Amino acid sequence: MAISSACFFFFLCSLFLSHGVLELEASHHVDQNLQVSSTTPSKYQPYRTSYHFQPPKNWINDPNGPMVYRGIYHLMYQYNPKGAVWGNIVWAHSTSTDLVNWTPHDPAIYPSQPSDINGCWSGSTTIMPWGTPVILYTGINPQNQQVQNLAKPKNLSDPYLIEWVKLPNNPLMAPSSLNQINASSFRDPTTAWLGPDGTWRVLIGSKTDRRGLAILYRSKDFITWIKSQQPLHSAKDTGMWECPDFFPVLINSKLGVDTSTLGPDVKHVLKVSLDDTKYEYYTIGTYNPDKDIYVPDHGSVESDLGLRYDYGKFYASKTFFDSLKNRRILWGWLNESSIPADDIKKGWAGVQAIPRTIWLDKSGKQLVQWPIAEIEKLRGQQVHLPQQVLKGGLSLEVSGVTAAQADVVISFKVSDLGKAEVLDPSWTNPQVLCSKKSASVKGSVGPFGLLVLASEGLQEYTAVFYRIFKGQNKYVVLMCSDQSRSSLNNNNDKTNYGAFLDVDPVHEELSLRSLIDHSIVESFGGGGKAVIAARVYPTLAIDGKASLHVFNNGTENVKITTMSAWSMKKAQIS
Repeated sequence: MAISSACFFFFLCSLFLSHGVLELEASHHVDQNLQVSSTTPSKYQPYRTSYHFQPPKNWINDPNGPMVYRGIYHLMYQYNPKGAVWGNIVWAHSTSTDLVNWTPHDPAIYPSQPSDINGCWSGSTTIMPWGTPVILYTGINPQNQQVQNLAKPKNLSDPYLIEWVKLPNNPLMAPSSLNQINASSFRDPTTAWLGPDGTWRVLIGSKTDRRGLAILYRSKDFITWIKSQQPLHSAKDTGMWECPDFFPVLINSKLGVDTSTLGPDVKHVLKVSLDDTKYEYYTIGTYNPDKDIYVPDHGSVESDLGLRYDYGKFYASKTFFDSLKNRRILWGWLNESSIPADDIKKGWAGVQAIPRTIWLDKSGKQLVQWPIAEIEKLRGQQVHLPQQVLKGGLSLEVSGVTAAQADVVISFKVSDLGKAEVLDPSWTNPQVLCSKKSASVKGSVGPFGLLVLASEGLQEYTAVFYRIFKGQNKYVVLMCSDQSRSSLNNNNDKTNYGAFLDVDPVHEELSLRSLIDHSIVESFGGGGKAVIAARVYPTLAIDGKASLHVFNNGTENVKITTMSAWSMKKAQIS
């Protein structure tokens, strides 16, 4: 849409000088057609979650633009208002005061102008220095090109930010013959950051042939964006980089910082979601604000050996700085492992992971994640197991807890590692190794851990466990989430997941926390050094028929040093 230069200047003044709101197009009222769903959810819903975020029905995917504004947390997410499969994407919107209980609102952004008429895809929120939130998001134009658009709140005095106004001259960034951008691979703008030179920067995910790119744009006014000649970072043979995220982390501190923070006590993280594999990788490195170049210190996106937030069913993640509690919070999408026909039958697909606090490990070599503390307010009845030795080949049932809706924390200590199995040098892929050595495969030191969502007689269970191997110079800890026996329904994806855990079992206990929520098993190993989220759909171990066990299928004894389990209350999510 073309606008006069006077009108354009007026918009700039509104957005960046007076900080007020100027209504430049018709009020962004919700199209009533968006509220009509062709999906009628089944009345029998054994797999709906009780404390993970999901709307009442239909398809969801990427979390978009999470933020806190005037004491209210906002979650926007990709949503199909018309069914339980991907399509008709809008930005759904919910708010919360505690990141646990959520109130839904009308969609914040939906197709309404040429630059997004074929879809409003992912993006991010940037909080301006004076506190105004601004959204940059990917729209699909009439030519099905991916372009970048801007929206801002209509009423800044409304802490719930119900209505949003789009810039009339969207898009602000678009492919052209001059910039040589792939029009079908140009999406998902990050939160922007403000450099010491007073210039804004933002990244857009892209690719050239098989090289993944974090394209860099700069702007003095947040309206006119100029593409940098060089990407911030790239990597060969990785394909399209979706949902990039770029943020600072403090050295030797769990506190989070604003995205524009620089300094000698700061490292930077670049996360990308690989469209080809549907895995996410991150690197930790150094950002040079003068040259606008990022150089990784640790991690890689080119191979399976790279660092990941989550080694299971977790994708399209997004972080934001929580200025209320000075922490950085990670959101991520847990997609289904069921077939689309079953999703349509149940009337919904996709949930969001529990928000996680994220920080740099004291080693500086990886990030650590932990469920936000607020989730513990849902803990109800507690069950505690006394310290005891669990002999090889035995298991214990933990009674008195709602096993289909629980928070379980356990720690193990292994005194004798002498008989640990030797690690074959070719065993470099933890997921492959967890598939090769599932929970039913007897070992020496392990497998030991939890059997969750287990049925009577153990026809069904999901196993979350450790194995310890003897490496060349140290012991190697493998963490697995084994879905191979999670359901008698063989239409489901029952892939096993795995991660190597950077913990020394000689001097440290092995801790494990699992959040169990009907069709979700979200597990945190080593205090959050490795995380694995799984989606499972038992046919027998449902609701009150599910049980929880601690098991040891190795030959060597292990000691349970602490074990507590809580029945979890239902969050208010509508």
